[in-house]
Amino acid sequence: MKQGVHVWNEWRAKNPGVVGPDLRFADLSRADLIRVDLRFADLFGAYLLGANLREAYLLGAYLSKAELKGSDLFGANLCEANLSRADLGKANLGKANLIGATLSEANLCEANLIGATLSEANLEKANLIGATLSEADLEKANLIGANLREANLEKANLVGSNLREANLEKVNLIGAKLSEADLRRANLTEADLTGADLFGADLREADLRGAYLTDANLMQADLRGTNLVRSVLVGTKIDRAKLSGSSVYAVNVWDLEGEFEEQKDLVITPEGDPVITVDNIKVAQFVYLILNNEEIRDVINTLTSKSVLILGRFAIPERKAILDALKNKLREYNLLPIVFDFDRPTDKDFTETSKTLAGLAYFVIADITNPKSSPLELQATVPDYQIPFVPIIQEGEQPFAMMVDLQKKYNWVLDTLSYNSIDTLIKALKPAIIDPAIQKHNELRLIKAQEPKIRSANDFIEDKGME
Repeated sequence: MKQGVHVWNEWRAKNPGVVGPDLRFADLSRADLIRVDLRFADLFGAYLLGANLREAYLLGAYLSKAELKGSDLFGANLCEANLSRADLGKANLGKANLIGATLSEANLCEANLIGATLSEANLEKANLIGATLSEADLEKANLIGANLREANLEKANLVGSNLREANLEKVNLIGAKLSEADLRRANLTEADLTGADLFGADLREADLRGAYLTDANLMQADLRGTNLVRSVLVGTKIDRAKLSGSSVYAVNVWDLEGEFEEQKDLVITPEGDPVITVDNIKVAQFVYLILNNEEIRDVINTLTSKSVLILGRFAIPERKAILDALKNKLREYNLLPIVFDFDRPTDKDFTETSKTLAGLAYFVIADITNPKSSPLELQATVPDYQIPFVPIIQEGEQPFAMMVDLQKKYNWVLDTLSYNSIDTLIKALKPAIIDPAIQKHNELRLIKAQEPKIRSANDFIEDKGME
């Protein structure tokens, strides 16, 4: 071997009877062993620190407890090799063939395993801290108890792999394939699972605190008993997944796709507080907010004292310019504009949405310039919500027929304000819209605060002695 790889490989070819050459404890540190033939070689405890083993043929080799730190094994064939407890720290195993290899308790800290094939490999309790495994194939690999903290597994294939009790803290699993994987009791705190495929994965009792599950596929996954405290589920597919018994305090939930099969007894309180449970993750945040009176009071006060709902159709550029001007000017008065543009596509019913938003508003500005803009929405909201409604219309236009009836019947609908230009409307915004709306709001508040009187029938009878 010291004469060179070419000589060694020729010797191996001429001596096929030597199936497993004995290289135990051999010192091959920093040796140039590119494409060396070490099939079934016994390299137990061998010193291969910094050795160049690129594209080496190590099929079935025994490398248990071998020192391979910093060695270059790029593209090497280590199929079914035994590397248990081997030191491969910072080794280059990019695109290496490790199918069925034994790497239990091996040190692969900061190793390069980009594009490596590790399907059905045994990595039980292996040290993979900071290792790079992006696009690696780990299908059906055994990673029980492995330490993968801060490793990069972006777009890796972990289908059917066993990651039970593995440490995946702060791991990059963006776009990784984890369908049918066993992640029971795994530590996934602050792991990035954005866009990951976890279809049918077993995540029971896993720790997902602060994990990112945006756009991830959790369909039919088992998440019972998981810790989802402060995790992010935005656009996550959850159809037929099971979530019962999980901790969901401070979870960030938006636009979930599908329905959970089970979501009972979800704990919404932080650790150490009395346990309070709900049966729906979508209402968990709201229920917790209600329980914290100070917070809910601040939210309600902010909405009802600052929110201004603007109704109308703004698809036409001229109308859009008016909308933008109104929004910007309202902000200058420390008001919070909420815009409901009827022209924008939505799956929700217009009337129901406008009613919901009106119930949260301080007052409403309704642009009735276009006769198709607000009639139905105003007829549905005005009678039910005793808040100021300020209709505005461009000069030369006529309000829809029912507008006058609404103004006559409900005194919280103010007189229609006409304007001939954006500049005129903006200049008149405070004196003609904001101030009258606030004045009307105060009047309505006084009326609501008044206690109804109880009248006595006797006061209306002239002869008090008559029955």
